Amino acid sequence: MTNVPSSPTPAPAAETRGFIYAGTAYLIWGCLFPLLMKLVAHIPAAEVIAHRVIWSVPIAAGVVLWLGRTADIRAALRSPRTLLMATVTAAAVTVNWGVYVWAISVNRTVEAALGYYINPLVTIAIGALIMGEKLDRLQLGAIALAAIGVALVTIETGGLPWISLLLALSFAIYGFLRKTLPIGPSQGFFLETMILLIAALPYVIWLAVTGQGHFVAGGASDTLWLLVCGPATAIPLLLYGFGAKLLRITTIGIMQYIVPTGLFLLAIFVFGEPFGWHRAIAFAFIWVALIIYTASLLMRRRPTTELPLTRAAGS
Repeated sequence: MTNVPSSPTPAPAAETRGFIYAGTAYLIWGCLFPLLMKLVAHIPAAEVIAHRVIWSVPIAAGVVLWLGRTADIRAALRSPRTLLMATVTAAAVTVNWGVYVWAISVNRTVEAALGYYINPLVTIAIGALIMGEKLDRLQLGAIALAAIGVALVTIETGGLPWISLLLALSFAIYGFLRKTLPIGPSQGFFLETMILLIAALPYVIWLAVTGQGHFVAGGASDTLWLLVCGPATAIPLLLYGFGAKLLRITTIGIMQYIVPTGLFLLAIFVFGEPFGWHRAIAFAFIWVALIIYTASLLMRRRPTTELPLTRAAGS
């Protein structure tokens, strides 16, 4: 993990609030959001993502107004560098969203869960390769075990688990780049959705005009669930942003496993996806790797109010 400046240990009341905020966000991402994506699985992933963007904008705008952070947005709009960086982060998170939505729609949720399990390990690997961070033996061991797990999945499926790898890489890259964006989490989310709105709104209008859209022509249920995609995207992300500020990085690091665990359980017990013994062995390597990674976090316990590099699944 990135070395960050230490700060006073959060007060118990603040830490409790942070746990509730972040825990609620993780439960939504891991348990409720996949069910929503199943309800819109018959709709093309690009259209679902476009509606996630469109109906997130008013919520994000309302939060920015409530926080009194409009000056930050005006400053960002006057900075070509900030706009360019926000465009890149928006593109990275869009790739993550697209693969996540598509994976659930085609009954490959187990692979999505694998991607979010290995995400924190990919993050620390990126930190080592790009930022020159030194990895301890536990972290190196965790990455090695995760690599073995991915290799076993590759052998079992006859090809690289590209869904898992693309989800892990896109979100790790997003987290890395998002840390360099000189704007707060709420303002950054609003800026990213506004940038994505430039493409999302004309696309949805074009779908409606050509009769290919589901928002109106698809019936009341499609309209309702596409509308829900907005708050289902914005609310947990904002809750996470508030919660992460009040929690230790070790707490957030452990809590993030709620998302892939929820995905995994839904895939097996609700969606009925296959999970043979080959995958069980592969996942065992990943889970042991995560136990080792968590141990390294706890051994290097350094309280912080800074957001960690990793965030949640399907966010």
